[in-house]
Amino acid sequence: MSGPPGGTQTTHNVELGAAIVVKEFRSWGRGEHRREWGALTLLAKHAPGLAPVPLREQLDRQPPRMVMSRLPGCPLGRGPVPAGDLTKLLVARQRLQRSAPAAVLDSLPLRLWHPAEALTTLRGHSDATLRGHSETAPDGGLSALVGDALGAGWAWIRGAELDRFAAARPDYVLGHADGNLANYLVEGRSCRAVDFEDSGRSDATYELADLLEHLSSWLTGAVEADAVLRCGSLDGIDPTRLLTARRLFGCFWLLRLLPGGGGHARNAPGTLERQAARLLDLLG
Repeated sequence: MSGPPGGTQTTHNVELGAAIVVKEFRSWGRGEHRREWGALTLLAKHAPGLAPVPLREQLDRQPPRMVMSRLPGCPLGRGPVPAGDLTKLLVARQRLQRSAPAAVLDSLPLRLWHPAEALTTLRGHSDATLRGHSETAPDGGLSALVGDALGAGWAWIRGAELDRFAAARPDYVLGHADGNLANYLVEGRSCRAVDFEDSGRSDATYELADLLEHLSSWLTGAVEADAVLRCGSLDGIDPTRLLTARRLFGCFWLLRLLPGGGGHARNAPGTLERQAARLLDLLG
């Protein structure tokens, strides 16, 4: 899930029934429960079969809760994604993004951690975190590779490229706002999506970067960026904007993987170093 660096990764509890799923939110201060219910309702009408069917809601309850249909299928990301499943994933994402009529799309909030929010968040963390760690590595317990990535990332975050990126006004789509492959279920010829608590208006290029740079995609080799860029239609994808967005998400994940970050203890030793190498490669 894409959220602010250091944020919790588990935002809800789930009870699985034979035909239904009960989802109870642990975090809802940014309207995550209403975002999800709204997205499920929209998709049930305009893209049936792509996401769970919303059945009942208790959005004013504390904690909020909703009941939805249970989808069949196996989650992606448990190993390399076969070419056929990758095509199904990209087709499903494109259908999702194009599902909202213009009038409905205009009424949706921006996705959580949209580009302008990302700029503000990363710069706030860069002053307190990136620069501090880069000045102490490797003496501060971080490798020279991580120190180099932090220094390069801190310089890039403060540069003009991210300002131009956040100020752009791309063509909006419905954004899933979650690059985690486990939130895509494949069964037969179909791919379906779950977990819409961060969803909202976004753009296709930003959403693709979220997928490509999510740890579930590249860290285990489940999805290779080059394979995605060669696969199927990439209409609406701006290569320059895509590189900037991938750099942004690369900085995000580096921050999460630092000691004290939300992803540090959840990943295998060496993950931080691999993320550092990936960010340096993206920054060129």
